[in-house]
Amino acid sequence: MRAAVFNGPHAIEIAERPDPRIQAPTDAIVRVTLGCVCGSDLWYYRGDSPHAQGPIGHEFIGVVEDIGKEVHGIARGDLVVAPFTYCDGTCPNCLAGVTSQCVSGGSFGNRGIDGGQGEAVRVPLAGSTLVPVPGRGHSEEILRSLTALSDVMCTGHHAAVSGGVKPGGVVAVVGDGAVGLCATIASRRLGAGRIIVLSRNKKRQELARAFGATDILEARGEAAVQAVKDMTKGIGVDSSLECVGTGESLKTAMNIARPGSVVAAIGAPHGIDFPVMETVVYRNIGLRGGVAPARAYIPELLPDVLEGRIKPGMVFDFETKLDGIVEAYRAMDERRAIKSLLRIGAA
Repeated sequence: MRAAVFNGPHAIEIAERPDPRIQAPTDAIVRVTLGCVCGSDLWYYRGDSPHAQGPIGHEFIGVVEDIGKEVHGIARGDLVVAPFTYCDGTCPNCLAGVTSQCVSGGSFGNRGIDGGQGEAVRVPLAGSTLVPVPGRGHSEEILRSLTALSDVMCTGHHAAVSGGVKPGGVVAVVGDGAVGLCATIASRRLGAGRIIVLSRNKKRQELARAFGATDILEARGEAAVQAVKDMTKGIGVDSSLECVGTGESLKTAMNIARPGSVVAAIGAPHGIDFPVMETVVYRNIGLRGGVAPARAYIPELLPDVLEGRIKPGMVFDFETKLDGIVEAYRAMDERRAIKSLLRIGAA
């Protein structure tokens, strides 16, 4: 099969790899129809985070081609959403809803597991990982939003849940990437009364407003903190959602949170040098977040996608086939695209 391979910073190529096969009775083989590039993939691409050479990509939907004899709940021919981490569904962490920390799990495109940026994937623990999509003949809009459920929409939802977004609450979203935009969707879905999105990009501002943002703030750093304080009568926001992962973004997120509130930090952390504990202790600010348990969230979000109540697929503003993988990365790296969609196989 053909798949994207990471050969080092700024070195992504399409290569021939062995066709995946059933190796354990709990495996399934999924033929990928749609995949995408994640913002976290850019950290490897830029050389800011380590990644082993080999397959890459962890977001995809596809059709089940084969299943092991111990796989239940899915069948050959099913359209499935693959959360970006696989899990057994039975360990204490999974039972507690934290499927991203499954003791038997892992992520796609890592440690010898096929990546979602390829024609097919061997899915370990398939019965407890893959989510079958009911119905047939889904629209292109729905298919794109199903792809977003594999990671970015669930991660945005995790930000809103971790930040304690409640009906009528005031929310700030720090970051206008695909995750921040999906956190905006999630905040509106949970009933937030006011959603302030920090963004300087006109295209992303327009999408944020379409997703439910009530206010757009272009200021950064201390200016942003003061602006949010002015907007909230000096109090700060009820829920501060950090969706970038840098020191500046975390500092901003924590400084705009009101005492007694919770900051949700879900951006992959890089170069953070900020006295988090001093803020937590002296200002009574909570801190939650982490890697989204996508498998736990997909069943909740799936009906809203199928009924068109949420449309996270709108974050895909660049599309290419697998052969265009290099440009897909470049477009996101150069901020010409919010998120790149990869059209890999027929549904």
